[in-house]
Amino acid sequence: MKKIVVLCIACISIQAHAQKLIGGDHILKTNLSADALQNFNLTFEKSLNHFISLSISYATMPKRSIPFKSLAKNFIDNPNINFDNFKIANNALTFESRFYLGLQKMSGFYIAPYARFANLEVNVPVNYTYTTQVGTQNITVTPPPADLNGTIRSQSFGAYVGMQFQLLTKLVLDIWVIGGHYGSSNGKLQFDAPTGTPSQALNALKSSIDQTNANPFHLKTTVSGNSVITDTDGPWAGLRGAGLTVGLRF
Repeated sequence: MKKIVVLCIACISIQAHAQKLIGGDHILKTNLSADALQNFNLTFEKSLNHFISLSISYATMPKRSIPFKSLAKNFIDNPNINFDNFKIANNALTFESRFYLGLQKMSGFYIAPYARFANLEVNVPVNYTYTTQVGTQNITVTPPPADLNGTIRSQSFGAYVGMQFQLLTKLVLDIWVIGGHYGSSNGKLQFDAPTGTPSQALNALKSSIDQTNANPFHLKTTVSGNSVITDTDGPWAGLRGAGLTVGLRF
């Protein structure tokens, strides 16, 4: 009988020690799939109880050439845009709650609604030409591409599903399966011409931008002083999934 009692105490002690090793209500992690695409990110997750957690994520992508150029050309239809020199950068803040269906805290299958607030910085080179009169002759001028620079801000809401596993003692593996978000966006892109740029050049640039078909986004371009300004607004959507995330639990 004494041996059985000692064995039970030992088992309880081992289990408590294992829970202590695994334990902790916080996880700090990064999505390796996004990191591989230079979309560097960090997530902090905190458990509220056995089934629910909250997290906040920050992601940033340094300025780079636009990916999937052929797809972008189909989506943004304008032959005057120089897609070879089109640059983008991105940063996003995501707030998320998770509802776990597993038996362990912050482990197993989960459903995760979230809200995302993102800024997309863009540099869009636009080719244009204009005609000016020199004496009695009309001369066609082809200036260097005009760089429209600005930020498109988006707010979107969605949900996704995934599975999180406890590996070893402190290592966590989080697999995003599938999900998505939808919301709205607005932005302002601007080109500031050098002093003395003729008005016909600015109007020609506006005309080149006006040829853009980026449905369902709406573009409105105006000339103000020495600047050409394009305001944008429209829906914003994205997919979330096929992500592999690793983290440290503490």
